[in-house]
Amino acid sequence: MEKQLQKIIQPLLAWYATHRRELPWRLDKEPYHVWVSEIMLQQTRVEAVKKYYVRFIETLPDVRSLSEVPEDRLLKLWEGLGYYSRTRNLKKAAEKIMRDFDGKFPNTFASLIKLPGVGEYTAGAIASICFDEKVTAVDGNVLRIVARVTGSRENVLLPQVKKKTETQLLKILPDNAGTFNEAMMELGETVCLPGDAARCEECPLRGECVAHRDGLTAELPVRVKQVNRRQERRTVLLLTTEDGSVAVEKRPDKGLLAGMYQFPNVEGFLTEEDIRKEVEAWGMFALEVTYIKDAKHTFTHLNWLMKGYRVRIDSRSGDFLWVTPEELRGQYAIPTALKPFVPPANNLV
Repeated sequence: MEKQLQKIIQPLLAWYATHRRELPWRLDKEPYHVWVSEIMLQQTRVEAVKKYYVRFIETLPDVRSLSEVPEDRLLKLWEGLGYYSRTRNLKKAAEKIMRDFDGKFPNTFASLIKLPGVGEYTAGAIASICFDEKVTAVDGNVLRIVARVTGSRENVLLPQVKKKTETQLLKILPDNAGTFNEAMMELGETVCLPGDAARCEECPLRGECVAHRDGLTAELPVRVKQVNRRQERRTVLLLTTEDGSVAVEKRPDKGLLAGMYQFPNVEGFLTEEDIRKEVEAWGMFALEVTYIKDAKHTFTHLNWLMKGYRVRIDSRSGDFLWVTPEELRGQYAIPTALKPFVPPANNLV
């Protein structure tokens, strides 16, 4: 196994030297930049991250500015990327750096791993890329490459398989570990793609790859995962006034979509009569109830099945925050799950 992996180093590094993409977070090795990009890239495609990254860094150029940003502003910058616990952990980590490290970015794997939201992969990426520490950075891309090169049929979703892969790579890791780690990430993101999308004809490792040799590319790596998602039905209500204001409310500070703004919604699929009763219980009268659309959103362990209605009401209830269409788009972070019900700017009344 070790000899097999040793053979990929030179062709991989040579390929990376000529094929690496020019990405905004690769302009330097500033750890703050690498850190923000790595957190954004978790569960999000590179192309989708680019514009968010540039806007984020322009608005919050350093650790101090991130540690001091109001949460509403931070969530608005992150709006659309999803998994909002990531951005909250960014802020918590920035506060910890300011408090415990005197504002200086931690420069070892051991210290980085202690930051909120920083796991082994992210700590390894920052430590190797920015501080030349000889550590691995193993994510799904790397697991896929190693499984295919070695022909492994072990389930890469098992923690022990990931640990085994880290141990194998650590044994063959070259001195320029950061470049090697970036090259593996790049290969997994652009060439050694999942399933039938793999571009084996472009791969610098195809001569050493068991999966390519034996026609197993579409089968490897083995990923066996069982997720039982709970189904939850919800009725989303777009409450609007004659002047075009719309009601939003802030979710609790803990739990699903914590601290974000949402349109009022209730569990279950309500009839028009039920909706009118609900609105009345909030101290308002429904002048008109209009069906908007159905929508579905998948969380890690939960599916929201939603029906949306626009409800024109006679007066505002103090239980909600009433905002203009411009404010809705510019100041309030609406979860991706509820974005299907955001109306056109000129169509709130």
